[in-house]
Amino acid sequence: MLDFFGGFTGLEDYILPVLRAVVAVAITFVVLSIILNLLKRGLLAKAKTKKYKSNVLLFVKIVKYVFVLIALIVVVFSYSGSWMELGLVAGLLTAAVGLALSKPISGVVAWIVMVTKRPFEIGDRVKIGGVKGDVKDITLTHVFLDEIGGTTSGEEESGRVVAIPNSTLFDSNIINYTAYNDFILDEVTVTVTYESDLDEAEKLIKESVKKVMMGVWKKLPESLSREPNIRLVFRDSGVDVIVRYYTVATERNRLSTDVTREIFKRIRSSRDVEIAYPHTSVILRNKDVPNF
Repeated sequence: MLDFFGGFTGLEDYILPVLRAVVAVAITFVVLSIILNLLKRGLLAKAKTKKYKSNVLLFVKIVKYVFVLIALIVVVFSYSGSWMELGLVAGLLTAAVGLALSKPISGVVAWIVMVTKRPFEIGDRVKIGGVKGDVKDITLTHVFLDEIGGTTSGEEESGRVVAIPNSTLFDSNIINYTAYNDFILDEVTVTVTYESDLDEAEKLIKESVKKVMMGVWKKLPESLSREPNIRLVFRDSGVDVIVRYYTVATERNRLSTDVTREIFKRIRSSRDVEIAYPHTSVILRNKDVPNF
């Protein structure tokens, strides 16, 4: 009986420090979470740019992850009671985790690279591998995208959320639509007949683009041109008039539809420009009629 209680008493010497450490860590984590949430709300309320909001969210995540790491070290040290034993436990734990969690660890490494190199931020429109979407969240293990396209041929939001493992980012091409600003180059193609007045066609198409985009271009950086560019290509049934202009990446489809609608209205009202389309004409000649 004495041996039993003596052994139980010895067991208490190991358990109680760990329990105290766990309780202390839990209380500290709750308090820290409350403080961080209040800080995040205050900073986000003052955030005026997408980049600033992304920095706030990443800062909060980094603080939480660092705290969890320190908490684990404290708990292990409370159990071991010495730094030498702590090093031995940490070494064995690292070896075991490294073998069992190689992909999650590479995901954490990819997360660190994303935080430091910043190939994209929360709110950016990106294409990772074959998936397009707006970055919704960046965690230690995954990047979450609000998918665009996917269920359609356009670039509207599909309503689906795609979780991309961070470990795959090292092997994927990453295209950032909004790395420097929210604008990208877009184009609309109109095929006009060879009988059309080409100069008039170019004029109508440029005016259509300006009418639709003028309000949008108020936020266009000064380094980007507000003048639509025209490119011409010969086709079998007419001439392709390709107009290129800067548009908002997240509203590309809607704006191109508005431009197309405006071009169609103006050409239909013009007497000198006609839209070409593939068709066949049959010409009948009477061979019995003599030529004079």
